[in-house]
Amino acid sequence: MTPTLENYTLGRWTPGATAPQELLDASTGEVIALANTGGFDFEAILDYGRRVGNPKLRRMTFHERGRMLKALAFHLLEKKEIFYELSYRSGATRADSWVDIEGGIGNLFANASLRRKFPDKPFYVEGEPVGLSKGGTFMAQHLMVPREGVAVHINAYNFPVWGMLEKIAVNLLAGMPAVVKPAVPSAYLTEAVVREIIASGILPEGALQLVVGTGEGLLDHVTYQDVVTFTGSAATGRKLRAHPRILSEAVPFTMEADSLNAAVLGLDAKPGTPEFDLFVKEVRKEMTGKSGQKCTAIRRILVPEDVLEDVQIALGKLLKQTTIGHPLAEGVRMGALAGREQLQRLREQVTHLAKNTPIVYGDLDNVELLGQDRGAHADKGAFCSPILLLNREPFKHLDSHEIEAFGPVATLMPYHDTEEAVQLVNMGKGSLVCSIATNDPRTAQDFVLGAATNHGRILVINEEMAKESTGHGSPLPLLIHGGPGRAGGGQEMGGMRGVEHFMQRVALQGSPSMITAITEVYQPKAKQIEKDKHPFQHYFEELEIGQTYTTHRHTVTEADISAFAQVSGDNFYAHVDATSLEGTLFTGRVAHGYYILSKAAGMFVDPRKGPVLLNYGLDECRFTKPVYPGTTIGVTLTVKEKIGQEKRDETDVAKGIVRWYVEVTDQTGETVAVATILTMVKKKNQE
Repeated sequence: MTPTLENYTLGRWTPGATAPQELLDASTGEVIALANTGGFDFEAILDYGRRVGNPKLRRMTFHERGRMLKALAFHLLEKKEIFYELSYRSGATRADSWVDIEGGIGNLFANASLRRKFPDKPFYVEGEPVGLSKGGTFMAQHLMVPREGVAVHINAYNFPVWGMLEKIAVNLLAGMPAVVKPAVPSAYLTEAVVREIIASGILPEGALQLVVGTGEGLLDHVTYQDVVTFTGSAATGRKLRAHPRILSEAVPFTMEADSLNAAVLGLDAKPGTPEFDLFVKEVRKEMTGKSGQKCTAIRRILVPEDVLEDVQIALGKLLKQTTIGHPLAEGVRMGALAGREQLQRLREQVTHLAKNTPIVYGDLDNVELLGQDRGAHADKGAFCSPILLLNREPFKHLDSHEIEAFGPVATLMPYHDTEEAVQLVNMGKGSLVCSIATNDPRTAQDFVLGAATNHGRILVINEEMAKESTGHGSPLPLLIHGGPGRAGGGQEMGGMRGVEHFMQRVALQGSPSMITAITEVYQPKAKQIEKDKHPFQHYFEELEIGQTYTTHRHTVTEADISAFAQVSGDNFYAHVDATSLEGTLFTGRVAHGYYILSKAAGMFVDPRKGPVLLNYGLDECRFTKPVYPGTTIGVTLTVKEKIGQEKRDETDVAKGIVRWYVEVTDQTGETVAVATILTMVKKKNQE
């Protein structure tokens, strides 16, 4: 009996309520599963996410959310072979599936590690404080908090695992729950992953819901606290972006659309150079990987006009090595498209393109298949050979820059100089990514500065980076994935930038003391706390934000300056030669800035053994006023922020990082230096 996919909503697994749709094996045409595509109470589903999942995630700190993602990644990694078996049925080879499955899990790991960029709090303080008054009693600070809604992810069919995991990793780290609506043709794979996620019990209830179906009516119930993301065709994305509810509620909407990405061979990359060979291999990889069904795949190939034939021949040789067939058949390097409907659409698009830009490699109607013993079928499956078209007049025949055939299809075109190459890539009217193969820095700079306005990412390929490059078509969790214009105008992932998309930024105004209390980060001129014990004798838990220690004072002498110059080897003229100061900012020998900082440390450090384990580093330092011999300095040490650390294992010492605000003043009360230093401090509770 053919299984029916289920939805995970309102805390339970249920089938849909409408007539089922058949989901087919992309290679054999066999029915895999049935999907009921309608009959959902989307108002209740979204409300459940907001009411049940959101409060639980909002209460968690970034570090807790990150550890949750890490545990989930390890769990899914153990189950990956289950997902591979299903992925083959989408037409994907093992290599294609690796990008989707383990690439998606890698997003969880990357975002789990990103937690260290955030405090161990449910919110975070963004950027530097802003002074709003002369006396320093009125200031502002930007604060980021999780939104109170749900992240609604509408995904395409070509990456049923990665497409979901790369999105939910970010919203979960930010503290928002998600409702995922995958594309129906490959939803069986997304459903399998969600089943494992729910079964693991790692996520709090309400953090993730799955809707297997068309999702019609889903956007009718979103609010301004929700976030909607879409991956798919530009045409569909434009319709969703214009949804009345999106407009009336001003719902944040991120669109990542298929685009006419380009690869450029630099003028210097002649046949025989490493860059030429790297370029041809990269084009072949992007044309055939995932059967060309990647939003980042290369669609336009721009090469200097004098090497057009060389590239065509070299690329043709590589494409000829691309064996096609059932993903489980030995020797197969390219599988099927997602389905017969997709194949038919591809044939229509290529036929239209071929009217003015002829096919110079490949055959739309005939393909030699491997794996027929496994059921691969030319008439029932969705197989297509790589197709290379040639546009000799790319400024005249514009379809190459306007029509995307979403499959193993690309168009080769010549250019005259770098300026013309920039014009051509920008004619795509906005792309997710482009690349240029060149070993000439000037060519690279001219191209990047000309093409940057039209692309979300630019890869510069040369021999130096080739061994470690992730390639043209690989979005990375810490980099933005998106692009202007046709590519959707949005961005996904991007490290902290991506997390911020699911949070609300608020400009907080008030007194330094009030801002300190709210943000748990000390602000200069805030009220301070003095205790009868040196702060270095307090355990991590005992220290309070604003806790302050004021040192004894020291008068700087010429002997101090000379001794520091000798010990450090810093004999800069302003410190050691009073006869060389004419025309400078100084009126006499001036103390080294690092002497002031070192002396300050000597003044505020408690030499006795205590909870402070080590000096962890220096975040920021400024020397604001010259210190001459005879100046008397004093130091104020204040707890600025506390950041708990995780134990690596049971034998590790429980500890945290304390950021201290250090202010050095002279006898007039003016600040001569400020710094933020970090120490590692032992916790009293070692459990």
